[in-house]
Amino acid sequence: MQPWFSALADPGRVHSEGHAARVAVEIAREQVASLLDCRGSREVVFTSGATESIVTATWMALERGAGHVVLPAVEHSAVRRAAESMASSITVVDVDRLGRVDPDDVRRAIRPGETSLVHVQWGNHEVGTIQRVADIVATCREREVLVHVDAAMAAGHVPISFADIDVDLLSVSAHKLGGPPGVGALLVRRGLRLRPLVVGGDQERARRAGFENVPAIVGFGAACDAVALGDEERRLIRRVIDGCELEVLGSPDLPHLVCLAIEGVEAEPVLLGLDQAGVAVHSGSSCSSEALEPSPVLEAMGVDASRSLRVSVGWSSTDADVDALLDALPGVLSRLRALGRQV
Repeated sequence: MQPWFSALADPGRVHSEGHAARVAVEIAREQVASLLDCRGSREVVFTSGATESIVTATWMALERGAGHVVLPAVEHSAVRRAAESMASSITVVDVDRLGRVDPDDVRRAIRPGETSLVHVQWGNHEVGTIQRVADIVATCREREVLVHVDAAMAAGHVPISFADIDVDLLSVSAHKLGGPPGVGALLVRRGLRLRPLVVGGDQERARRAGFENVPAIVGFGAACDAVALGDEERRLIRRVIDGCELEVLGSPDLPHLVCLAIEGVEAEPVLLGLDQAGVAVHSGSSCSSEALEPSPVLEAMGVDASRSLRVSVGWSSTDADVDALLDALPGVLSRLRALGRQV
């Protein structure tokens, strides 16, 4: 990325510097397309991240008419809020205690002539459950309804083939797989004609206006080229599951995260105690660190939404990181439970 912070060449210009920037962007586009097994790099539209991609996909689908949206109850807040702000009506489909939605329930929620879009995530961002995406896409294809897949948590961790599942729209984010923040992509199925949300120029083949963030795009492509799918992450998460000896919430289908139930204590003091020990984890209590609210994902699953611990690993995680968690967690829980008994 570093050379492109100073180059600042516009990929849309015909001079040598602009041509070099265009080549760098298109190489990155090929790298993203290769990781996600697109039919071609033209299906990749660079954005500022998965949130923009999700909002754009929702707007594109609803702009064509109708206005009814179907989504499972465990979708990310970006999906839920985009639908709430744009759709004329929404049907939220229930999930089981693992956080998995039944494709037949999705089929029944589709209203012929009214449903514009079905959302479904590839893998859940809190509990790691992978959905039956191919079955849901097939259901939507039969009913001629557009379907969008939020693959931000899954891309770079499990195999994804945009071509094989024949989905219309798919969102990913670079930082979830080791790339830089502030860049992502919306994959648009070849042949699908949708109006752009961000207008003002002809960048990204007139599908997303604005001067391309060349350094971030180059970093995104490099990360896609370098990523190694899930074996080492799965080994580390298995150590966490076995070592913590706590109930697993959901189904840890994604190799790099697990959600654990922590009985008898609230999540926030546990996070603070682990932070003091140098361990950074998260709670399933919200999608935003500013909102101390019960997790809508865990609530939809019918489990305690205020007492969970989400542990994730990434490309830089090591056995020493897992050791630090396993060493610190028992003491933190013991001290907090003792304080609870005194109160």
